[in-house]
Parts: sequence; C-alpha cells; structure tokens
Amino acid sequence: MANRARMKFIDYVRVHVKAGDGGSGMVSFRREKYIPRGGPDGGDGGRGGHVMFKADPQLATLLDLRYKKEYRAGRGENGKKKRMHGKDGQDLTIPVPVGTVLTDSESGDLIADLDRPGKEFIAARGGRGGLGNAHFATATRQAPRYAQPGEPGEERGIIVELKLLADVGLIGLPNAGKSTLISVVSSARPKIADYPFTTLAPVLGVVKYGEHRSFVVADIPGLIEGAHRGVGLGFQFLRHVERTKVLLHLVDVSQTAPGNPVRNYEKINRELALYSPELLKKPQAIIASKIDSADEEKLALLRGYAKKKKIDFFAVSAVRKEGLKEVILFLTKKLEAPA
Repeated sequence: MANRARMKFIDYVRVHVKAGDGGSGMVSFRREKYIPRGGPDGGDGGRGGHVMFKADPQLATLLDLRYKKEYRAGRGENGKKKRMHGKDGQDLTIPVPVGTVLTDSESGDLIADLDRPGKEFIAARGGRGGLGNAHFATATRQAPRYAQPGEPGEERGIIVELKLLADVGLIGLPNAGKSTLISVVSSARPKIADYPFTTLAPVLGVVKYGEHRSFVVADIPGLIEGAHRGVGLGFQFLRHVERTKVLLHLVDVSQTAPGNPVRNYEKINRELALYSPELLKKPQAIIASKIDSADEEKLALLRGYAKKKKIDFFAVSAVRKEGLKEVILFLTKKLEAPA
C-alpha cells in the first residue's frame, strides 16, 4: 500500500487557466410613476473572477491537477437597472504544495515561485466589467442608448512544477544506501530493498538536533548515468535537488558494490552538471556508505580521491549507526553558516 502511494507522487503537470469575462454594462432608463423624464440608470457589469494558485502546506503532490487540466473562474454579472452593479465573478483558487513553481508554457518564463505557506499568485486576471449607460449621459446627450461590453478574462497555459523544499539532498546511484540513511537519521520510513529504484518518489525526513532545531533531508531517487536525458527515473526528480542547500553524495563501498567508487561518484556529478551547472556549486560531501561490509581497497580509493579534491569525506554505516553524528554535525555547521 505504501508503495502504491509513492507511485502517485506527481510533481509536473500542464494546465490551462481561464479567468472570468467581465459582465456587460446595462442600457436602462428610469421608468417610475410621477417621474416623467427619468434619465439613464443602467448599472456596471461585475469583474470576472481571477484564477489564483495558493501554496498549501497540507499538500505534498500535484496529483489533483493531473486529472483536471482546465480551470475557469466565474463570469461577472451584467449590470442591472437602477444603477445596480452586477456581481463580480467568483474567484477560483487552486491549492498546490509549498515549493510549486509556475512557468508560462508558451514563453517559458518563470511567473511565480510559491515557496512559502499561504503565498498566492493571480495567474489569470478577470476581465473588467463594462460601464452602464448611466456613465455616458451628458448635457447634450441625455439618453445614451449604449453601454460597454465586459472585457474578456485572461487565459494562458501554465506548467506547474513542484520542487521540494529540503535543506539537504541525498544523491547517489541506486542501492547506495540513501533510503537506509534517511530512515535512521529521521522519522521517514521509505521502502528498503536490494534492487534498483526501490524509492519511486522523493522521500522527506526531518532530522532533529539540539532542543528546538531541525532540518529537512530529501532522498532523491533514480539517478543513474543518462538521467539528464530521461534515463531511469532521475530526470523526473533532478528538479528537487535545485532547492537543497547541501548535497550528501552516497557511494557504496561494500564488497558487493559494482564498479569503481570514484567513477560511480563522478557519473552522478556529471549528470548534475549536465542538468544544471549551478548544482555543482552547492556544498557537497562524499559519504562512503555500508562500511560494515566495506571493501577496504574501495574505501581507501574513495577517501584518497576526496582528500585530493578537498571534498569533505565521511565513512558511515547506517545499519550500525556509525559515523552519523559526524555527518549531522557537518550539516548543522553548513546550514547555519551565513549565506
């Protein structure tokens, strides 16, 4: 059941939004008993409803938007007699997870980043209501027989993209030990098994340290060589690395780990660079994982590489909880350091 829930993680959708049209102004004249010369009294049309997106901390996925691709706000009411204003159209608010980014699908321009709970953005503005004929009466034109039509509401295509808000990103090849590590240092409980792509969606865990301090760690799944081109699952989740402040690069140094640990490390970093060169500017540490069953030659090779490249290096065993305190201390210092 838990696996099925993770399969429903949706972080990229395209939608079309249409704001409400403004109501038309009214052409009307006073027709009251004992007032033989009633003038124009047509009211204004109401504004069309806006289409808005709002960051909702209760949401974690864009699943609801996957099944509804078109959103329309209410139309403004037409003006009425006796200079009565038509009702404004009902605004439409679309709730999305915190961390959602909105991009214009035609121009590719970023239009909003909903990175705080409760933050709102009007994606399409409702059309202005037309003026009634009461506005057009003058000394020489006392009975105008026209009013303005309402203006059409804006409409546009929008790419809705979720980028998780996490302080730390766990990256590495499948089976590098990311899921086990996050399950030990936080309350997250990802599925753990000995085959590739165990984790089918990013997993968030909160790591508490001190009395009232904590940070959020994200397990970024599916990164393999060619991920930036869509190979494996990595292309779907590389976007979630962009917001993290620190990257922990896990490299399996166990006796059963395939390949050269240094080459395995460089493969993933190459994918990060091909996706976005900015990712390599983030603080990064190499974590030699599974040292409880380490191949000492692999461990020494990776340690020497980190020393040569002046990259922070830690050796851990999540199963035995070895080396974890040092990693958490490193992360707290990095996260608390001034930007």
